[in-house]
Amino acid sequence: MLYPLATSILLLCDGGGSNSARTHLFKESLQNLSNELGIELRIAHYPPYTSKYNPIEHRLFPHVSRVCEGVIFDSVETVRELMATATTKTGLEVFTTILGQVYQTGQKATEVFKQNMPIVFDDILPQWNYTAQPQQT
Repeated sequence: MLYPLATSILLLCDGGGSNSARTHLFKESLQNLSNELGIELRIAHYPPYTSKYNPIEHRLFPHVSRVCEGVIFDSVETVRELMATATTKTGLEVFTTILGQVYQTGQKATEVFKQNMPIVFDDILPQWNYTAQPQQT
């Protein structure tokens, strides 16, 4: 573990898709991860239509897009290998991994979680900023 004394992790998330600020399943998954790690997870969502300010999109995607230009993707492995070649003069290196598991669709948050959601919403912009604190099980 790189930061054994850390007491919390800040996650900056886009506002749409499966990790939307509105989805209970995302919050339930974060709560389960917080419980498993035993550490507080602070979530800050970018407001709608502002993902362009996400530092990953600014610093990574242009270089990954550049190495993929004009290439026919014949396999996931080809894409992984291409993305891993993205570098910059200032030292950007890209590490790639292919997840072997199948993404399950149609999952829903449990009613128990929805009724007793332990997520703590911030006083400022609570719809986009909240915390999952580890719970004793």
